[in-house]
Amino acid sequence: MSHTEFSPAAASEATHRTPTIIQGGMGVAVSDWRLARSVALTGQMGVVSGTAMDTVLVRRLQLGDADGKMRHALSEFPYPAMAKRIVDRYFIEGGKEKDAAFAATPVVSEKPTQAQLELVVAANFVEVFLAKEDHDGLVGVNFLEKIQTPTLASLFGAMLAGVDYVLMGAGIPRHIPGVLDRLAEGQSVEYPLYVLDAPTDEPVVTTFDPMEFGGGEIPWLNRPRFLAIVSSATLASMLAKRSNGRVDGFIVEGASAGGHNAPPRGKMQLNERGEPIYGKRDAVDLKAIEAIGLPFWLAGSYGTPEAVRQALETGASGVQVGTAFAFSNESGLLGSIKAEVIQRCKSGTLDVVTDPLASPTGFPFKVLQMEGTVSEDTVYQQRRRVCDLGFLRQAYRRPDGKTGWRCPGEPTQSYVAKGGELAHCEGRKCVCNGLVANIGLAQTRRDGTTEPAIVTCGDDVETILQFLPSATATAYSAPDVVRHLLSGVTEQQTSQSPSMVAV
Repeated sequence: MSHTEFSPAAASEATHRTPTIIQGGMGVAVSDWRLARSVALTGQMGVVSGTAMDTVLVRRLQLGDADGKMRHALSEFPYPAMAKRIVDRYFIEGGKEKDAAFAATPVVSEKPTQAQLELVVAANFVEVFLAKEDHDGLVGVNFLEKIQTPTLASLFGAMLAGVDYVLMGAGIPRHIPGVLDRLAEGQSVEYPLYVLDAPTDEPVVTTFDPMEFGGGEIPWLNRPRFLAIVSSATLASMLAKRSNGRVDGFIVEGASAGGHNAPPRGKMQLNERGEPIYGKRDAVDLKAIEAIGLPFWLAGSYGTPEAVRQALETGASGVQVGTAFAFSNESGLLGSIKAEVIQRCKSGTLDVVTDPLASPTGFPFKVLQMEGTVSEDTVYQQRRRVCDLGFLRQAYRRPDGKTGWRCPGEPTQSYVAKGGELAHCEGRKCVCNGLVANIGLAQTRRDGTTEPAIVTCGDDVETILQFLPSATATAYSAPDVVRHLLSGVTEQQTSQSPSMVAV
């Protein structure tokens, strides 16, 4: 195996530092490089979202890359010819016309083309590179097990940029630790896909060969630490014992966290608002988590100084906080959304619904009720059903034995024609397009309409008012969040929290 001398990753030395605060990896580029960088500079861990990075990069370039950051990061990409191809194809000087559609980004299949791989690898490199540039703070990347086909290339791109941690949930990511091990050695990797109705003796896998991708050479790569996002001690124990590589710790996430939630255990029951009811069986046994012997962080309504202190007292290394950072100045959310949420927090008029139907994944999904977004029934009904991003689509076994793809958020006739049940389409929202719209990259359709947003946050969203620097303030920063969260924690408490041991 041949390694080139270029390596942003080589600058990412193995560290024993354990953050008390992990900034959550949220949405599509809500946790963008600016937010992750600002948190990392405080001495805590910033996390970029690795979801839909290829689409994000393409659309940023098509908007003209006004500050030049995308092209700057691409100029540092260790495969210059690939970077040039991406810029030549997608960059528009001065930005596209306002009413022009963004270029389509082909949905990554189980057998991606070289062009697709180049875009995914480069996009993840760009986001992590910018988050880590010119400092030695900790930066992680968050992926979803539910989104499988881009994962291998995404991991490689993040590792090229020297990512320190990989966080993964929304499923059982027991194959990821081994993938990280092999990629760090420059070896080819494979990842089993979940395919509905596929025989167990005919597994479907997607593969990635870093040497083939790079034409025989790759930079030196460090193996990032891996944190699995779990909702039970049983799952954490299984991952610690049965993963194909080293698990370095856990994020233990409760049902009050934003985004996707684990469904309640047992038969689904709904309250009068149509939300899933969580009970005692869903409470995580933290003693059992602690007994596993690996560091863990608590997530889901831990965004107060008191909650941070209590988490440390349970034996946790700290907390993961998302909602507080989502509405900070540095997050990727549209400024208009952040301003409205803060104003409505002050007036006490916010409403968050745990919607069991909204997400095509089938996982409950927190939806902030906001006028003009798909949380509004009239907006949902008027939107033409289309599935052109396809990040949350499901693989299934076709009658001819090949792998097909469908999404209950696509046009119902198409979904049913692919063998799906019509009932599965009821209430499904296009989370992919909605989350991209959140960050100002909404697609414009041929009929002149623009994709509406879908905003997600945790149940404790109104607590973000504590981060405002004054009663009259209308905005706050990510450092404000870190400073306030740590205000009730002593240096002795953080120094006594479990530390990561480099292996």
